[in-house]
Amino acid sequence: QVQLVESGGGSVQAGGSLRLSCAISAYAYSLYCMGWFRQAPGKEREAVATIRGADDVTWHADAVKGRFTISRDNAKNTLDLQMNSLKSEDTALYYCAATTTYYTMCSAQRGGYNHWGQGTQVTVSS
Repeated sequence: QVQLVESGGGSVQAGGSLRLSCAISAYAYSLYCMGWFRQAPGKEREAVATIRGADDVTWHADAVKGRFTISRDNAKNTLDLQMNSLKSEDTALYYCAATTTYYTMCSAQRGGYNHWGQGTQVTVSS
């Protein structure tokens, strides 16, 4: 059973930084892909960044490229998202996701992940 628990959300002014962390209760080798998604009120859930379990190859959405960085700490069994230069449009509920289904490339679609955390709120004020 895979359990994902996010932490690190909060309120920050535009231009500030936050670091999200996701505690993963599973063996790292069982997770083919992990990622961060976000959902703003009235909008679809969208992928922010993904990382492939086998080799740490990452992908970042154009909207966050150069500002956000996904990484994982195998020693701590966490998935992290460093968010810099935050903008008001980054305000959303952020979810950690993982999949035990094999993919050669990590999906940027919600349906590509079969395990989800409960979400952590990020609010950026301008």
